Amino acid sequence: MSTAPNDEAQINAVIAANLAALQKPGVLAVRAGYKVVGGWPTRKPAIVVTVVQKSDAVPAQDRLPDKIGDVAVDVRQASPLKQLELADPAGYEAIAERLPAEQRVARFADEQPLNPAPTPPGPLAAQAAKPTLPYSGPAGSNLSPVEDEFTITCHASPDAGWPTLSAFLSGTSEQLTVGLYDFTSAHVLSAVESSLNGKRLDLVLDHPARNPTADQSDEETHTALANELGANLRFAWALEGSDPFAAAAIFPNAYHIKVAVRDQQAFWLSSGNWNNSNQPDIDPVNNAGDAPTAAKSDRDWHVIIQHPGLAQTFAAYLENDLTVASAHQVASADLTPLAAAALPLQPRALAPRSFVEFFPPQTFTERIQIQPLLTPDPGVYSGAVLDLVRSASKSLYIQTQYAHPSDRPDDQAFTDLLGAVVDRQRAGVDVRLIFSQYETTAYLEKLQAVGFDLTQVRIQQGVHNKGIVRDGSAVLISSENWSADGVLRNRDAGVIIEHPAIAQYFQAIFMHDWTNLARQQALDS
Repeated sequence: MSTAPNDEAQINAVIAANLAALQKPGVLAVRAGYKVVGGWPTRKPAIVVTVVQKSDAVPAQDRLPDKIGDVAVDVRQASPLKQLELADPAGYEAIAERLPAEQRVARFADEQPLNPAPTPPGPLAAQAAKPTLPYSGPAGSNLSPVEDEFTITCHASPDAGWPTLSAFLSGTSEQLTVGLYDFTSAHVLSAVESSLNGKRLDLVLDHPARNPTADQSDEETHTALANELGANLRFAWALEGSDPFAAAAIFPNAYHIKVAVRDQQAFWLSSGNWNNSNQPDIDPVNNAGDAPTAAKSDRDWHVIIQHPGLAQTFAAYLENDLTVASAHQVASADLTPLAAAALPLQPRALAPRSFVEFFPPQTFTERIQIQPLLTPDPGVYSGAVLDLVRSASKSLYIQTQYAHPSDRPDDQAFTDLLGAVVDRQRAGVDVRLIFSQYETTAYLEKLQAVGFDLTQVRIQQGVHNKGIVRDGSAVLISSENWSADGVLRNRDAGVIIEHPAIAQYFQAIFMHDWTNLARQQALDS
């Protein structure tokens, strides 16, 4: 659905009656949508026309009308992946499930092809599907809320991410148990090697497309760790759909977790990977000269939680992932990129803005309630975060890479989560949302169609966070992106911390970004 039902029906009737005026050379498809001004959807319904190439140099007879009757015509240029989706819907569908959610194009049920789309260059054949295995968590573990005395160190990147993480790593006495999506930073690798000398590392690692900031590939990271740690390394590639080293899949397209458990006593949990964009080797809190690098780095939230019981819970899940994955590895892999990797979404970079303030870490020791979260454990994340959103009575601040609505009936739990945000907006709660450059114009249209008020949405370059602050009294720190896969099917982790001072620590960082770094400017789709 592109607009409110009545608007959609009326616009599609106008489209049906005026196909001849719309079927111009280079036009790929038409649908109901919204007029976009400056990259931002307005509330004015429009006929959205997707073209191969936008240009002012179009012969008069081939020009599209500015409006038909009183309905505006909004012209959009198709990205290479959008061209693929329109040229070969079935082919796109075959590869889409194993593409990262941020790479996928927004799809509209009422979009009507008018002319054959040119097939984009590059490998388009779908990768053969792997055997799938059912997900099962470790025996005897549960994810019930825990109320106890905790020591929690709160921090964010690029402000204090690496100085805090490096100190955590260096404090390892016997063993580190880790689950990660991406591990391609040389300085993090060096710190792990030096901190784990003579100690044990258990690691489950995904194999995503190479990060633009990578010093080495994920397989080179594995080789270096194996050479350095020898028999003290227990390692497996994650069982996800596109990992070339995994012979089977449990998680569709991402082992997206970012958790490290130290000595079964404490754990680091984050929205960010061990790569240079999420963990830059800087300390802008104490070194003003690092500010320019910080402006080009990603925003992430992190916590280090000291509590043996909760640390052992997360370790049990990671060790179970390692045991299961170890039985389904391949000795050598075809590293040819997944089909359509030659056609990635290439969002237009927003000009970075300067940080006004950098936030040092803060540590809290007292009685606190924490809800541990893991996906795809049924209902844990979706249920707890739904309750968190619905309980907001004064304010709800959400900073996440994107929110990509789904039309699939089996994704209802994710749809309910988006609906709860809309409900809080309509109830008069101060709801503010910051998305990254991956929340494109088309996805903003889809959010508006399901009821979001976009006046309280801003876009910030480099947001990699997946956090929520409710009423200044509770905070979510997590790795779950707001796609149906992220909320329901991939491996991710988080915690909801009920504690006003901790919530307000992260709320201050959110408000800094809202005021100084974010703006209302979306991207072409």
